[in-house]
Amino acid sequence: MAYVDGFVVPVPKKNLQAYLRSARKAGKIWREHGALEYVECVADDVKPGKWTSFPQAVKLKAGEAVWFSWIVYKSRKHRDSVLGKVMKDERLAAMMDPKSMPFDGKRMFWGGFKVMVSL
Repeated sequence: MAYVDGFVVPVPKKNLQAYLRSARKAGKIWREHGALEYVECVADDVKPGKWTSFPQAVKLKAGEAVWFSWIVYKSRKHRDSVLGKVMKDERLAAMMDPKSMPFDGKRMFWGGFKVMVSL
């Protein structure tokens, strides 16, 4: 079964264009190194919940939007291989510097997931 890396990040709306540029660049690099799919989505219908929600998970502030994104791989082994290549890719070095990120990386969360159902 496939494997997915998922991540959620709060992006200031004023940095939308900068985030889109970095997302497009990152997506191309991930795909070049073998990722099957790279998807970035901005929240359209997410509300604070009673106990938890996307806005609460990232401590969303006024003037920010939640982004929910994922990258698809053939397997965990394939993901580990692709990620190893991506992390060594010099085109991403500047993007990985917290000072140049168009969002607060401390409020980003991510993880790897085994696909259990795919229809």
